Amino acid sequence: MFSTYEEAVRWIHSRLRLGIKPGLRRMEVMMERLGNPERTLKTIHIGGTNGKGSTVTFLRCILEDAGYAVGTFTSPYFEHFNERISINGKPCEDKDIIELVNLIKPLAEELEETELGGPTEFEVITAMSFYYFAKMAPVDVVLYEVGLGGRFDSTNIIHPLLSIITSIGLDHTGILGETLEEIAFEKAGIIKDGILAISGVHQEEAAAVIRRAAAEREVPYYEAGAQFSVTSYAANVDGSKFDYRSLFSQLPNLYVSMMGKHQAENASLAVMASELLAREGHFLISEKSIRSGIMRASWPGRFEIIARTPFVVIDGAHNEEGIKALVHTLTSQYSERKKTIVFAALRDKKFETMISMLDSVCDELIFTTFDFPRAASAEELHSASKHEKGCAMADWRSAINAGLSHLEGENMLIVTGSLYFLSEIKPYIVANLAR
Repeated sequence: MFSTYEEAVRWIHSRLRLGIKPGLRRMEVMMERLGNPERTLKTIHIGGTNGKGSTVTFLRCILEDAGYAVGTFTSPYFEHFNERISINGKPCEDKDIIELVNLIKPLAEELEETELGGPTEFEVITAMSFYYFAKMAPVDVVLYEVGLGGRFDSTNIIHPLLSIITSIGLDHTGILGETLEEIAFEKAGIIKDGILAISGVHQEEAAAVIRRAAAEREVPYYEAGAQFSVTSYAANVDGSKFDYRSLFSQLPNLYVSMMGKHQAENASLAVMASELLAREGHFLISEKSIRSGIMRASWPGRFEIIARTPFVVIDGAHNEEGIKALVHTLTSQYSERKKTIVFAALRDKKFETMISMLDSVCDELIFTTFDFPRAASAEELHSASKHEKGCAMADWRSAINAGLSHLEGENMLIVTGSLYFLSEIKPYIVANLAR
């Protein structure tokens, strides 16, 4: 039995040695031993390559504004492990983590003695969340973010009120497939027979796979650009404004504080979800709650402006789709500013294409690394760049300091790449700027 929070979290992280083990049977066995707490929950399932966390946040804020207690299960955490299991944006307490780990650990040890093998880190945390929301801190609804893929993800034992697929991109190709169609097939695995589904996927080859899955499972299906859409998008320094249209309504002049057109599109998924949940009688949600909810929503590490004087941004663009969205925001909203970018990435990402896009948009590019088993070295990243003012700095503190030293006038610093990297460096940047 663990008596401290540090011991409990250390045990959870020790499960990383088991890697990724696709399949649902270990989760099903653990849930059976716990009395199937997941079956008592009202849930909404959110999958996709990018935009999951933002869409969860938009929808959470809408439901909160409508007066509901909303649980969220998200990954990875940004600054504190407990963020992964939260209620109305407030992470669960350390004592809850200790209690949950002491509950799950014997089940994990029992599984280790079977042919199924012990549960992975993510499976352990998912199991903890089911028990927490069902038994320890009951809520009105839980928003479950898929960890990886969808079809065999440990969250996929739920039977939600609604399934949302945000986007499709070439990420985790070694596990999910090398093509958009293959990845879309895995993401579409969260669509359940007869359960409402929404998609924000824009590539036709991927969208066709999801449409086919929805038709095969006979679900009411709503697709961005068809049954609902974002129109009249306009950005400013504080966010953006857009009009929303669907089969059911027209909502002009919706405001979001999160930067980039992709965030307006993520917000539209949450608005469509809200409309469907209200029409199905699951929740009472007014237009006022929709407007105020998406306006106040914020998500750390997603084009997060740390300071305006000097201008410093962190953005967790950790794959091609994320970098593409970042580049679009920088060119469409900050074209007049000189840009220094500090970039770190994981070795298992296809960072060559990502770096090529960054080469095209910045005035200076600094590559660095951080203390993480899968982190690419600064030299590996630099070797993929053709930028005439690119350099490698193995110490990320030196890289950040170099970037900050170049800030004057209308210059801006963008620190981007792995979310694990951003979570490590954000406190350092904040403290440095406060001096």
